[in-house]
Parts: sequence; C-alpha cells; structure tokens
Amino acid sequence: MSSSVDSDLGAISRIKAVPTILRVIAEATTLGLVVIARVTDSAWTACAVRDGIDFGLAPGDTLDVATTLCREVRASQKPVIIEDVEQDEIYCAHPTPKLYAFRSYIAVPIFRTSGDYFGTLCALDRHPAVLKEDKTVSMLTLFAELLSLQLDAEEQRTRDVTALREAEDDAKLREQFIAVLAHDLRNPLASVALAVRTLLRTHPIAANTRTVVERIERSARRMELLINDVLDLTRGRLGGGIPMQRKEVPDLASALHHVVDEVASSYPDRVIDARIETGIGSYCDPQRIEQALSNLLANAVEHGAPEAPIEVRVDETGGVLSLVVQNAGRPIPEDVLPQLFQPFYRPEGGSGRVRRGLGLGLFIVAEIAKAHGGSVDVASSAAEGTRFTLRLPVRRSDGPVDGATSPR
Repeated sequence: MSSSVDSDLGAISRIKAVPTILRVIAEATTLGLVVIARVTDSAWTACAVRDGIDFGLAPGDTLDVATTLCREVRASQKPVIIEDVEQDEIYCAHPTPKLYAFRSYIAVPIFRTSGDYFGTLCALDRHPAVLKEDKTVSMLTLFAELLSLQLDAEEQRTRDVTALREAEDDAKLREQFIAVLAHDLRNPLASVALAVRTLLRTHPIAANTRTVVERIERSARRMELLINDVLDLTRGRLGGGIPMQRKEVPDLASALHHVVDEVASSYPDRVIDARIETGIGSYCDPQRIEQALSNLLANAVEHGAPEAPIEVRVDETGGVLSLVVQNAGRPIPEDVLPQLFQPFYRPEGGSGRVRRGLGLGLFIVAEIAKAHGGSVDVASSAAEGTRFTLRLPVRRSDGPVDGATSPR
C-alpha cells in the first residue's frame, strides 16, 4: 500500500461519523455491503466497511481495480446504479457482477474540495433493490460531499498537530540550550565573584578602585540572579516544576524580614513598610518563599512610585499564609494583568521605560506558589495601587503538590 493511500485510510478511520454513515446507507437501501473505497488508476482499497453479507472485506483490503465497477465511476465521474443486474441492459453481461456475485449495486464518486478524485461510496447486495429513486442518489451524494469536507478537516487537523509538535520540539530544544548555557556560565561567574569578595576583604584598596570593585560585585550578583532565573525557567518547563526542598519551618518571620532588609539596603532611597506576623509555621521551601518575596519586592521597586512606601503584609488566616506586596503608582491596564505571570513578559516601567531583567520574576513567583499548592494573584487600581497576594497552605499536604520536583 502506498504512503498516500495509507494516509487516506488513516484519515477515513479517524472520521467519527463514518460508521453512522455506513449504517444509514445500509438501512435506507437494504444493501448488505457498504464501502468507502480509495480508487486510483492502479489500485482499489477499502477504507471503511460495513459487511452484513459476509462478503469478506475489511478496511485495508485491496481488489484488482480492473475487476471493479468503481473504475468506471472514476472514468465517468458519475454514479453507477444497478437495481437488478439480470434486468439491466448495460451490466447484465458485465463480468464484475458475476465475479463478485451481486445483483444490486450503487456507487457515487467522492471528490476532494480541490476537485481531485478520491474514490467511491458504494454498496451492493446479492438481492435486487430499489436504488434509482432521487432520494437515494441524493443521500449518497450528500454523504460523499460530507466525507470530502471531513477529509479536508482531518488533513488540516493533522497539519496543525504536526506544526504544534514541531513548535514544541523547537521550544524544548531552545530551553535545553538556554539551560546548558546558563549552567556553564555559573562556574566562571562564581570565580569572578569569589575573586572580587577576596579583594574586598583581604586587600587594602583605594577608594576610587573600591567603587569599581564593588560595582563588579553587584554586577556579578545580578548576573547570578539572572542565571538562576533562567535555570528555574528551564527546570519548570522541562522537568514539570521548579525544584523544591520543603520542610517544617516553625517561623518564617525572621527569614522574610531578612529579605526586606536586603532589598532596603540595596535601595536606600525607598521606604518599605513591613508588617510580618511572627510565629507563622509552614511546611514549605523557605528559600523559595524568600525568593518569591524578593521577586515581588524587586517588581514593586521597579514599577512603584518612588516617593510612596512599599507595603509588605504577612499573616495567617484559616491555615493559609497570606503574603501581600503593595505599591503605589500608575495602575496596570486590565488587559495586561493576565500576562504578568507569563515568562519573558516585560511591561513598561512606571516612567514608560521597559523594565530591566528577563521578565521571569513574576513567572517564578507563580511557579513557587503552584509548587506549594498555593496561588498568586494581582489587583491594580488608581486608588489603591498594585497589590500582589501570594497564598500558601501552612500545613503539609496529604498528597503530592503539582509543580514540585526532586530536591535541588
């Protein structure tokens, strides 16, 4: 069987309406064998079969096209109808009815919407049948047209699935490349960072030189954060979720205050008003929770109004930890809100400039929430500013948490 015919056979088999079409034809015509056949100059192949007379034909079976009446349908591109071959002036002496032992037969051509000939929708029986009524011919012609449309739809679906699979493969390859590149950059970057820290701690450095070295240290730290974000992205995409090391944490307050202090020291001109409830225990990855707060604060610093304080609120209600970061400033348009947690999305900053970084911070926050069985959402208005709320269960889940993978 050629690859083209094999493909057509598969396409017909995937059309869910085919068994119903064959059954309706059999019941309406009283003919026992109904077939959708792919017919070419050199081959006749059964694509779908309803056999109620033990004819012995199954999908994929072939016949010598020269022994079939379908060849004549293909040549004339018109229906062939025989109610009783013994009374038919044209086909009474034809060898095909004798070869296949049938007395009644009907076949209509199936054309693709492009006009190309596909094959026939045909039926036969060992007994005479009334077949030349207009309603019978119209029914088979209508079904033939329906099959043509369905074949086009199936081909388009196959093309779409193939294109999607290729796009997914390309995306996975790109992400693997990015992951390898980011991983390989970590070692030389770690050497640079170590050398800078050693210089700052063990060697006397002139004031102007120290400023340059400290700038190198900050740049190295920023590069490390970017690389970690890229690795988290690729782990999340390729491994089913970012890595977690969850454990019982009796109190998150000190760790979260540490994050606030770090950001405040990096941006001394910004005011961060933090109210973090003490004594909140949780089964979580504390470093990931710190990372989530750090990313939310970095986002608030980048986009919030510089003259207004950034508010941090952390408390527990009903077994759910709520972590809120809120900043004043220009509200985020409603059509932008759903895109904020998509990777590489980089909205404009408060002054109309494009934000720095890769646009992975909020995506990683969402992945951390997902890995803990929680959620993150955002609300923004001119009156209240922009508020991100991370909600996490504080108790250990009985079942696996989506998005969590093996410990890093």
